[in-house]
Amino acid sequence: MTPPITRTEVWLFFAVLALSLLAAFAPPLAQDPHFHDFADQRTWLGIPCALDVLSNLPFALFGLLGLHVLRRVPATALPTPQRQLATLFFAGLILTALCSAWYHWAPDNAGLAVDRLGMTVAFAGLLGLGVAAHMGARAAWWFAGVVLLGGPLSVAVWSASGNLLPWAVLQGGGMVLLLVLAFMQPLPGALAVRWGAVIAVYVVAKAAEQYDAAVFAATGQIISGHSLKHLVAAFAAWPVITALHRLGQNASQS
Repeated sequence: MTPPITRTEVWLFFAVLALSLLAAFAPPLAQDPHFHDFADQRTWLGIPCALDVLSNLPFALFGLLGLHVLRRVPATALPTPQRQLATLFFAGLILTALCSAWYHWAPDNAGLAVDRLGMTVAFAGLLGLGVAAHMGARAAWWFAGVVLLGGPLSVAVWSASGNLLPWAVLQGGGMVLLLVLAFMQPLPGALAVRWGAVIAVYVVAKAAEQYDAAVFAATGQIISGHSLKHLVAAFAAWPVITALHRLGQNASQS
């Protein structure tokens, strides 16, 4: 028998509906015409925009580490939906590293579309995992599906019309959701991730991105804000990895 729809599932549905209406009908948001003009465009070992390309490596490393830690968690210690969504998240990080490096090798709108599609997979896994831990598997798979559909759709809208708003709503709405989850108790037996730490990492990474040239100048042209953004953003995986590591340790000791 199908379990009845819960109050949190209803809340999530109407939140997604409201954000969808905002993305569809609010005034369009244009992307900065100088978006691709990153501060650090130095070539190193034949790699153009070398640090912006190579600084994506931590995404792949954290993705691989996360998959390794996840494999060490006993099957009985983590519900299957959460395991699958965590796998999607870590695989998405590896994909993000590849897609972002592709974009930064020769920054243009086509490459940026690829970059954002890679990030969509990681977003779906991370946000779905959060929903699974606090609202249940049914809501989690539904929401992850919305993100996996909404991400490419928002990229397509931007590519066709220049309207960045749907993509901004997807990102911003996801962070608002994590903020709400940070104040909710996880379900019994669910993975307890410190979502506040994930949000803090995101805020610092966005600030570094915003002040790309200023960071580059302040560090004596050692590293730009955008390269630093990649390094910081990769650490959004750390609270998930540590939660899995704790879960694995507790399961082995019980």
